[in-house]
Order: sequence, then C-alpha cells, then structure tokens
Amino acid sequence: MEKKLFNRFLYGGDYNPNQWPKDIWEEDMRIFKKAGINSATINVFSWAKIQPSEEVYYFDELDEIIEMLSKDRYDIILATSTASLPAWMVKRYPEVARTDYEGRHHKFGQRHNACPNSLVYQKFASKLAGKLAERYGSNPHVTCWHINNEYGGECYCENCEKAFRVWLKNRYKTIEALNKAWNLEFWGHTIYEWDEVVLPNALSEGIGSDKTAFAGISIDYRRFNSDSMLENFKMERDSIRKYDTETPITTNLMGTYKNLDYFKWAKEMDIVSWDNYPSYNTPLSYTAMCHDLMRGLKDGQPFMLMEQTPSQQNWQPYNSLKRPGKMRAQSYQTIAHGADTIQFFQLRRSVGACEKFHGAVIEHVGHENTRVFREVMELGKELQQLEEILGSTIKSKVGSMFDWENYWALEYTSGPNKDLTYVDQIHQYYQYFYNENILVDMISVDSDLSKYDVVVAPVLYMMKAGLAERITAFVENGGQFVTTFMSGIVNESDNVYLGGYPGPLRKIAGIWVEEIDALAPEQKNAVAFNDGNAYTCTLLCDIIHLEGAEAIATYKEDFYSDTPAITKNSYGKGNVWYVGTQVEQEGIAHLFDQVIAETTVKPICTNGKGLEITKRDTADSSYYFVINQHPKIQKLPEELVGKLNLLTGEVVKEALELEQFAVLLLK
Repeated sequence: MEKKLFNRFLYGGDYNPNQWPKDIWEEDMRIFKKAGINSATINVFSWAKIQPSEEVYYFDELDEIIEMLSKDRYDIILATSTASLPAWMVKRYPEVARTDYEGRHHKFGQRHNACPNSLVYQKFASKLAGKLAERYGSNPHVTCWHINNEYGGECYCENCEKAFRVWLKNRYKTIEALNKAWNLEFWGHTIYEWDEVVLPNALSEGIGSDKTAFAGISIDYRRFNSDSMLENFKMERDSIRKYDTETPITTNLMGTYKNLDYFKWAKEMDIVSWDNYPSYNTPLSYTAMCHDLMRGLKDGQPFMLMEQTPSQQNWQPYNSLKRPGKMRAQSYQTIAHGADTIQFFQLRRSVGACEKFHGAVIEHVGHENTRVFREVMELGKELQQLEEILGSTIKSKVGSMFDWENYWALEYTSGPNKDLTYVDQIHQYYQYFYNENILVDMISVDSDLSKYDVVVAPVLYMMKAGLAERITAFVENGGQFVTTFMSGIVNESDNVYLGGYPGPLRKIAGIWVEEIDALAPEQKNAVAFNDGNAYTCTLLCDIIHLEGAEAIATYKEDFYSDTPAITKNSYGKGNVWYVGTQVEQEGIAHLFDQVIAETTVKPICTNGKGLEITKRDTADSSYYFVINQHPKIQKLPEELVGKLNLLTGEVVKEALELEQFAVLLLK
C-alpha cells in the first residue's frame, strides 16, 4: 500500500548556519534556491549553543534560523542536538561520559560520548527534546524530527553494569536460568548472586575487541546496549510527543552497522532514515543491499536518505571524488530501492575540525561556480518532476534474511574460521539477484514468509524459538528455502543444539553434517554439479551425510571427495537447498538458476544484465529505474521501449545506448 512520507520530494541536507556570520546565511539561501534545495536538517550538534549552562537555554539564534527557513518555505528536519554533550555537563557530572571496552573512563570530547544509562544524561536530553518540541512543534514547516544522530558505540561503566543486572533479571528471572543460558559450568564460572555479574569487556570475558570466552554474556550485552540506546531514543520521542503528536520522528541509521538491532529500532520509528557513504571500491550490489535492508526494516515502506556526500568523504582511507554523473546515478539508485528523499551532508563545507574536507553543496570557494554544484542543481530540477512516485513501493517474491543477533553470535564464535563474517555471507547471495535484476526484500527472522516464493538465509547460525517451525511451514506450502553451512547450530544463548547439525533444520534439510573443515586463505577445494559444471570453493566445507536429500553437487578433492557439497530436499510442496561450502560467485549463480526455475520468479527484464533495473509500483502505475553504473556502453532492453521517460517527458522510441552513469526513469 502506498504511504507518502512527505508532500514533496525532500532535497537538501545538513545545514549549520550557526557556524557562519549572518551575511553568509543570505548568500546560502540564494544559492540553495538556485539548486532546487527545499529542505534543511538543522540543530544536529547545537546542544552547547542552545543550553550554555545547566539552568540557561538560549534559543534566539535557532529562532532566527527557523524563521529564515520557514519564510522561504523549507521543509525543516529539526534535530534534538543530543548526540554530543556540552562541556559543562561532563565537568559537573563526569558520570555522563562513557567508559570504553578497555575500562578507561572518558573525559569531554568527541561525539556519541554519553553513557546511555546515565540518569543525568537522560534527564537533560529528555528536557531539551521537550523544550524544542514545545517551542517549534506547531510550526508547519517542521516536517520531521531527527533525534540524536547516528546512534552508536557502547559504554562499560558502573551505571551500565548495574542496569545490565536489572535487564538480566527481567530476561532470565532466576540465577539458575542465567547460569544455564550462559553455560557457566564451563571453567567454573557459576554465579550465586546477581551482583557477581560483571560486564564482558577487556577486564573480564573479552578476548580482544571482537571475541569472548563466554558468548552468552557478550551477546546479551549487545542486546542490552542496543536496548539501552533505544530507550534513549524512545525517551526523547515521548518528550516530543507531549507537545507534537503528529510530526514524524526518525533517527539516522547506518546500513549494516553492527552494534544496534535495527529491526527492533524500526518498530519505534515513524520513518526509517539512513546515511549512505560507499567508498571508492564498495560493490554496487552492497550499496543496493543496504538500501533494501533499510526499506525492509519497516516492511517495505519508503525510507529517507538522510545523508550522502555530493562528492568526496573525509574519513575513509582513500577519499576519491565522485566522477561526473556518479552522484546523480547513486541518488537514483537510492530512489530506485525505496527512498523518498535525497539529502546531503553537508550543504556548506565546514571551515575547520575533522570534517572540513568532507564534500558539500557549497565548497570552500564559497560560490556556485563548481562542477559539484552544477550536478546538484541539475538533480534538483529533475526531482521536482517526480512527486508522483512518492509512496510507491517495491513488490518482491524473494526474501533474504538479515538478523543482528545472528550477526553478533556468528562473529563471537571461536572457530572454525576467523575469516567467516556475517555481512559478507549475506551479500554473496544477494549479488545473484542484483546481477539478474530480480527484486529482493531484506527481511527479519520474524517476517511473514508466506509472501515469498524464495527465502534465502545464509549462515543462519542462531535459530530462535519458533523459527524452524515457520520455515517448515513455508517449505511445506511450496516455498524454496536456501541456507548454508553454519546454520541451525545454536539457540538464543549460543548453546549448541545437540543431535547433529543443522539442528532444528536437520529434518527438513534431509541431511546430517558430521564435521566442518576450515580452509586457510591459501587453500581451496572445488564442487562439481551433477550437470558437469565445476566451481572453486573456499573458507569452510561441511562433511555431509544424506538423510533423504539428494546431492546436486559434490566435492572434488581431499578425503571427502565425491561426498555431498550442495543438497536439495523435497519437503511438502517445496524444497530446502543446503550449501555446505563457500562457492565462488559463478557457482552461486549456477545454483540459483536451478532454485529460481522451481518458481515463477523472473527478472524485471530478460535482457537487462549489465544494467541496474529496479521497479517501484503504485496502484495505477509502474516505474522502471534503469541505470548504467559501468564504463561499458549498455543497450536498453527492447521490452522497455515505448515507455515514458519521466526525466525528459519523452517516450523512448528505440533501444537506446546508455553510457556510464546514464539514468532512465520509465513509466
């Protein structure tokens, strides 16, 4: 169902007029108008300015900024400023600052520097959000609230330790249940009082920054940390709602960022927004996957692109310029995957500090006579024509599971291979659908599976209660379920399901995994499909016994040569496909060609390889986004000829040749 976020396509970004004299403000308004910019995200890091001391609030300058933007009919995304503490607060109340993984309590500095469980921080942040809403919530030009900014990090202070114990009591109820969940008989770690629980940092169970002696406690601490920051978000949201009951509220997320369970967060947000910063060598398919993940957080609703750079970043190892046309193509890729806004960080480039070389609409030269500005202006003109696509959605018959608790648990695992990483495994399988122009929904382990013909769940390591039953029902009703090595291994506390891998999936997969061989980077094997096609495999190799499944590919080398590597098991009306090793991309494609052949799933266009082709739908119309991201000239598929190009207002009369970064939006 269509759901419009805003009345027009928001085009703008982070704006900090408080960093500049007022004569610059007037010049900014002139230049922004020329670019077609119609929105501004303000007040993101202004806490120290609007609250110079504990009892004093200063809104005069913010009043002027909002009045100026309102006069020119900007859509204002008003931030609450709570992502960076004022110095006076840390000086007077040192407990508001974080303690890091190494056990060091921090002084004033940086950002994302507040302990989420500090009652002092909560008091001041909540009060500030309420005062902002009371003052500006009735302004019709304030069209979105932006709480905090890029929530992240963690704290390991005494406040958090005490709050963690309360969180654990609510989760486990008894010490006995806690001991069992964490398997504390191991190494004689049994506890008898709640205050014997200590945080899993470098001073206790931590092994380096990313490993742990007891995964149970470390996974729970990640759950707790995510919940703690979510409670901060909800606290500010509720303070705003006392004065403004209607304006949408968001906070900007960061794609596959590890620390926070975004599916859980999205339930508390009115709109998902996120910040997209691919590096010079980020695969196009990975960026597309992140967009699809952000869209999937709220069951397919359109999302906001809160930040991207007009050209270069400043914080990556190699901060390349975006080549001419790249920013436009990247922006349309974002819209194609579900965004209803395009916003930049930043609108005017900062004069100092660590982000002074981060790209902006207005560069340090101070005028609009730049390549970057011209591209921003050209895109701004086009977006003004696209209001009809607002609220349109993407309809997919393929779901790819993504689960933050699996992410944490898999990467805490000691063995079998240190190179096994969660997001890389998800992306490997996503790439097939991206390359084939098959629409994909990124879904949670709690999503309704009945909507899909195919569900892909690589490395589904942690099987939560009830998930196996829902997967079984999906397959019984005709679904194609694809999973891999390191699936069905542990429960929610990281304790192994006994009785053979893949645990709760063993019956429907029709296999039993006896051992898992780890391959070092210089080692490899190969798999041979029944049709004679063979492909390299690496990383891990499951030693598989068939229990009703058929082997559709076998290993070619080592002592398990000629044993099953990839299997297919018919179950009910559907099939379970199990991939026991990391197969090269061509092998994954060969497998999925067979999976898709069992369904009615089809690419958007049959001859669209080499182009990124995505489709959004309303009740009345379909919109095809066609983008050539590659240097090689690509030809428009014949089946798209005859459609109206919304960017030119002309009907496409022939199969055009599309150069790199060319974009068509066809109705």
